[in-house]
Amino acid sequence: MGNSAAVGLNFELVELRQVSFRAYAEKWVEERELAPLTQDLYLYLIDKHLFAFADLDLDEITAPRVREWRAERLRLTGAKTITAKAYRLLKAIMETAVDDELITRNPCRIKGAGKKKAAERRIATVDQVDALANAVGMRWRLMVYLGAYGPLRPEELAGLWRRDVDLDNLRLRVRLAEPERMNGRRVLGDTKSEAGTRTVILPAFLRRELRWHLESYAEPGPDGLLFVGEKGAPFRRSTFGRKWRKAREAVGMPEGFRFYDLRHTGHTLSTRSGATLKDTMVRAGQSSEKAALIYQHSDEERQEEVAAGLDATVRKAREEAARKTAETPSGTNLARGQ
Repeated sequence: MGNSAAVGLNFELVELRQVSFRAYAEKWVEERELAPLTQDLYLYLIDKHLFAFADLDLDEITAPRVREWRAERLRLTGAKTITAKAYRLLKAIMETAVDDELITRNPCRIKGAGKKKAAERRIATVDQVDALANAVGMRWRLMVYLGAYGPLRPEELAGLWRRDVDLDNLRLRVRLAEPERMNGRRVLGDTKSEAGTRTVILPAFLRRELRWHLESYAEPGPDGLLFVGEKGAPFRRSTFGRKWRKAREAVGMPEGFRFYDLRHTGHTLSTRSGATLKDTMVRAGQSSEKAALIYQHSDEERQEEVAAGLDATVRKAREEAARKTAETPSGTNLARGQ
């Protein structure tokens, strides 16, 4: 959001008082190269959370008004995270207005207002991942496993084709992403970042799941989608979301546990199985300017070791669960004193 390049609006001949925040903000979003979901988010924030400034001229947005707006949003909604996002967007837009010489100083000067410490993400146990995969149904169980043990993002799963799957060597080639926008339309495009384009080596216990899915549910042909709905339509977030919520309830997982939290589960298990932070970043396709200073190359051989370690961790957890189940006396045997 911090890009302060001029938006190129023809405000030179317009009085400051005639430049409304809404017109400027929408143009600000329009003239940036944003991912579709990011563009949707910014327009949503402008419409639903920055509406208090919509009809104001840019020079009417003062520091006291920004403080009052933030305090009111927090008081009425208690939504600290979304309020912080809205504040960051407002600050970025107004910073560009300063560069465009439409205002003399950015009115967003509240220290720490754009920061929100993320809550500790929930993780699932191996048993819970298995239970979720069973509860969501045969067509979608592989999606649960790839979300946890890939770990792949939902939009990456939606963009997988048959030719991206190497069953013999247990590899998935992540090349594309198909996020679903707020209007329900899917957008075929690049992965979230350059690091998102990657080869994921899967743990060996997923071979049977992957083969079964390819034989039973994936579209035919090299360009056939890996995940399609019951009626042959491409994966839809809304449709899968309903199935996910039912599966989560059936398993007894907390309401706040999202499909995306499976990625955190995968990170945690990989680390426990011996992967370094560098390895997990490569595996999950994450990158940032800060991460670029920390995470170096993780070669394919090391990724095979990570996958093997993950395989051993899951197998051990399953065997332990099965052993405990076998050792638990049945109600009949207890009644008999056995």
